[in-house]
Amino acid sequence: MKQFAKLIFLFLALAISVGVKCQPPRGPMAFPYRINADKTVTFQYYSPTATDVKLSAQCEKAPVSLTKNASGMWSVTIGPVKPDIYPYNFIVDGISVMDPANEYYFPNERFKGSLLDVPGDTPLIHAMQNVPHGTVTYEYYPSAEGTTGSLVVYTPPGYEKNTTKKYPVFYLISGTTDTEETFFKVGRANLILDNLIAQGKANPMILVMPNGNVAAQIADQKGGLKPGDPMGRESAEAVVRSKQFEDDLMKNIIPYVEKNYRVVANSQNRAIGGFSRGGGQTLRAAFGNMDKFSYVCAYSSYLTPQEIESSYKYLVDNPERTNKMYKLLWVSVGNEDFLYKQTVEYMDYLKLKKVNFKNLITTGGHTWMNVKNYLAVTAPLLFK
Repeated sequence: MKQFAKLIFLFLALAISVGVKCQPPRGPMAFPYRINADKTVTFQYYSPTATDVKLSAQCEKAPVSLTKNASGMWSVTIGPVKPDIYPYNFIVDGISVMDPANEYYFPNERFKGSLLDVPGDTPLIHAMQNVPHGTVTYEYYPSAEGTTGSLVVYTPPGYEKNTTKKYPVFYLISGTTDTEETFFKVGRANLILDNLIAQGKANPMILVMPNGNVAAQIADQKGGLKPGDPMGRESAEAVVRSKQFEDDLMKNIIPYVEKNYRVVANSQNRAIGGFSRGGGQTLRAAFGNMDKFSYVCAYSSYLTPQEIESSYKYLVDNPERTNKMYKLLWVSVGNEDFLYKQTVEYMDYLKLKKVNFKNLITTGGHTWMNVKNYLAVTAPLLFK
């Protein structure tokens, strides 16, 4: 027994020794960004061997250089910064990297940024507040070509307790290269709905957040190469890819949700909205299935008059019918958005054709700061 005990002791000592040797060398610890009392923000990045480190943040007009100290710690203070959530990353010797000290990241197919959350003096609409909270669930559903699709689903406070109540559904689609997580992790859609519902400004509803890139899902699960993004938002390839998502939405996603969640399954209790590419998918799905959705929200997105004339002419040929079927046709865009001109052209066309819509023009660009605002403004208009 003594010999056995010695062997066990030697084994543990060896394991600990190997584990210690396998640990990476530790240098000075970079802290996550620090928000100062005056709303300035200090960032750090540790790299003794780097020769140039910059901060790229959507609260800044251009990348900002960090300064290196003798221990290899780079730092910079910016601001004051207006309270909001901003994507950011470091550029280290020309390479974009996430902040390794920050656990909150921007989910995306092509890049991974980090998130800076500057709180307001009073809680912002997307902030965690002391109110009843809904539930966020990751779901998998049978999708196109025998693949498995993924959804993020928000159910409102009280959904689990009152098992007889049914709810309206808002299908909410992210932009190009975003994933099903982006409206949740960056757009904070769940917290926005929690707070609006608690304030009595929005009706309780279910949010369904799908991944808009069905082609990438098929390639990933069938061993193919993930396709590049279509060249041009109005190109034939873009329209085909949008139709692919529309088919998945109508044939797979909506039936799955209506089978597995307590929803009111009619057009009066079904809304659809999206940002950027997701907004284009929203409009094509809504205009192609006018009997399925009564509320349509396009954030920083549009369709050209030419596409409407060729594919959805019935929308404008009978504006009285269109205006009766859609309780809300919404358009919003920032005046610095690279899609601003096309979106205004789309609105002018609807106005010319006497199709009713509501709109919001804000400052700023093609950003998730604007998208959160658009969602917070439109959610109270749904299912009224």
